[in-house]
Amino acid sequence: MRYFIELSYNGKKYHGWQIQPDVISIQEKLNLAVSTILQDKIEVVGAGRTDTGVHASQMFAHFDSDIEIEAEVVHKLNSILPNDITVHKVFLVADDYHARFHAESRSYEYRIWLGRNPFLLDFSWQIHSQKLDLSKMNEAAQLLLEYEDFQTFSKVKTDVYTFNCDVTQAFWKQEGNLLTFHISANRFLRNMVRAIVGTLIDVGLDKISINEFRDIIESKSRGNAGLSVPAKGLFLTHIKY
Repeated sequence: MRYFIELSYNGKKYHGWQIQPDVISIQEKLNLAVSTILQDKIEVVGAGRTDTGVHASQMFAHFDSDIEIEAEVVHKLNSILPNDITVHKVFLVADDYHARFHAESRSYEYRIWLGRNPFLLDFSWQIHSQKLDLSKMNEAAQLLLEYEDFQTFSKVKTDVYTFNCDVTQAFWKQEGNLLTFHISANRFLRNMVRAIVGTLIDVGLDKISINEFRDIIESKSRGNAGLSVPAKGLFLTHIKY
């Protein structure tokens, strides 16, 4: 039987979702917890990969087991998982339903705090003195919907088969001192959102024009884009099936 897990996590202490040698990952912790509860070797498959330090307010994974899962498994998992990982649901799905391949879209938020806030240090990038032109940043963000090749915003060393992504929304929203970038697409490249945000910040600071932002997208060169903003401000917020 195939089961889905819905979970969330604070990525501060982890080297991303995917298991890697000699470092701690979310996938490793979840594998251990599920295997312990079910008394069987279980390997979970995630809906995607978040990088080191990135958070998720909604993530899905699946696993296979011959054991019929009962409702109290959620409580049991949370009792042995670290406090910075929380399971919300475990539910039965069709045997061929895949957490990664059946996901239709993914949404991220990047959160910037304009000023200083000691309580948000781990969950936002704090900009203390610069003034950003939100209108220009939103105008530039809309250009992303006109393109499908995002090689410009991808890590240089990557093994993807294509740089094409279908971006369906990209916009900034400000609520008080909190400035949030929202973006949704069918898939994302490694470092893509953080590189887009860094480049849009350059637009907001008048370091580059909106037309130059377009030129940067079309150049397909990571060296032309802006800095990769800190991981702590990035959240995977929604996965649509």
